[in-house]
Amino acid sequence: MERDFVMSVGKAEEAVNAVLRKFGREKMVERFWNHDPSLWKSDLGIQRKINARLGWLTITGFMRTQLAALREFGTTIKKEGFKDVVLLGMGGSSLCPEVCRNTFGISPGYPEFRVLDSTDPATLLHLEEKLDLRKTLFIVASKSGSTIESESLFLYFSKKIKALEISSPGDHWVAITDRGSALEKTASEKHFRRVFLNPPDIGGRYSALSFFGLVPAALIGIDLETFLNRADEVIKRCGSDVPVEENPGAALGAVLSELGREGRDKVTFILPPPIKSFGVWIEQLLAESTGKEGKGLIPVEGEEPGQPDQYGSDRLFIYYRLKSHPDTALDRSVETLRKAGQPVVEIFLRDPYDLAGEFFRWEMATAVAGIQLEINPFDEPNVTESKENTSRILEIYRTSGHLPETQVHPDPSFAKNSGVFLKQVKPSSYVALLAYLERSPSTENLLQKMRVSIRDKFRVATTLGYGPRFLHSTGQLHKGGARKGVFFQITADDPDDVPIPERNYGFSILKRAQSLGDLDSLKKKGLPVLQIHLGRSPEEGLAHVIQLIEGFQPAGGNSCSWG
Repeated sequence: MERDFVMSVGKAEEAVNAVLRKFGREKMVERFWNHDPSLWKSDLGIQRKINARLGWLTITGFMRTQLAALREFGTTIKKEGFKDVVLLGMGGSSLCPEVCRNTFGISPGYPEFRVLDSTDPATLLHLEEKLDLRKTLFIVASKSGSTIESESLFLYFSKKIKALEISSPGDHWVAITDRGSALEKTASEKHFRRVFLNPPDIGGRYSALSFFGLVPAALIGIDLETFLNRADEVIKRCGSDVPVEENPGAALGAVLSELGREGRDKVTFILPPPIKSFGVWIEQLLAESTGKEGKGLIPVEGEEPGQPDQYGSDRLFIYYRLKSHPDTALDRSVETLRKAGQPVVEIFLRDPYDLAGEFFRWEMATAVAGIQLEINPFDEPNVTESKENTSRILEIYRTSGHLPETQVHPDPSFAKNSGVFLKQVKPSSYVALLAYLERSPSTENLLQKMRVSIRDKFRVATTLGYGPRFLHSTGQLHKGGARKGVFFQITADDPDDVPIPERNYGFSILKRAQSLGDLDSLKKKGLPVLQIHLGRSPEEGLAHVIQLIEGFQPAGGNSCSWG
């Protein structure tokens, strides 16, 4: 296969090549494939934990033994007349299925496939309106089996299915989890149609090529054999017998880590429309794996491409060129960036099925970057912190009947507060929009406009995450990574709450508890965070916020004054 990886990184190329020579001298790739945890950490306790997270290296061999069963399962669901499949999961359990659905669509005759990874009550109700529950199959996907969002959504829809008085309600349920989890026990007690037990030595964000990715792929009619063949092509090229400079995983890892250490830590993805959603999967992998110990690579996904003068000197651009879908406009944009001296890595794909190999390339590259950054890319300590904060706040609600008070900044005080707040944006910063809102097309358009306004005004990278989904993704980077984030937490009143069965709170309270827990974590770490509460008119409020931001006149670089 012809070379599919081209880097144009200017003066940094020699430093990258030096890293690759170092990898060769130290037999890094050979040790990598021998599952040597000392590549990352010397502490024996941490090494044992790393060893328990390396199953993704050989997962395609196991999944090939499951192909016939997966095909049969997908065909059975189609033949039984299910019209919808809804996956209830978060982070690594939901992002690969979302990418597959958005990239490959639904094969003829297969049910519509939807991902529900939100506790926003409006999102839940609007999805439910589209479903005929008698013809809907639900997948609960959770490695731990105790994810609060997935558990709450299961309780909600389980009660709905039970109310239909169907003779075998368990036939509407499937689980993907680890052996011994609470979800496996629930699935047994509730007589789920099927339980897929994933190999336990795979962390959630490295699980794309396991049951977590391939069960959903089977249900939308993806050609699983072609999918695994494309993955194995890249895995073979990443093997220990391949010269390190030709190894696509090792080479990309060297570029990421070396340019990151030189200050180009805003890894900015430019993706053509047919594979655009792939960015959200890489975002989680990179942010959650590297954002810790005060370090981290900051993935910038979904930010509209700009002109060279709209960027600072902290970017590394990753551009995907899809040969089956040429995009000359994007080609020209990227060429303009390259000519302006911005570092660009180009990756060439034949067609969307090559994404199967990209899942592995990025898993390996991220793990290799972790070696150079001297971090453990397989843990997520600050994700656990956020979960504990949510549990603590929900306990306050259970005992007192109300959530703890928090300071918000509704209009008209926002102008005053934001004027002071935005002065904290520095040339090396990134601005993160943390939106605990329904992800509607109109809201998405406004938030993207807000991103562009901030980027163009301050020449800094921007990220956008919807709560609580981002807590299982970039949330780790926000709290554990380098102290470069400037955070807008954006909330609004929910028109309706939706009760959660067996709980004394509803989804609105759960979402608010998650936002308060997140806010508390950021504040306790001394990170700059401004909460904007938009009341009952989020779209009107966002439009006003954008006007206020556009009213700032940068003075003296990235410092700002109110105009």
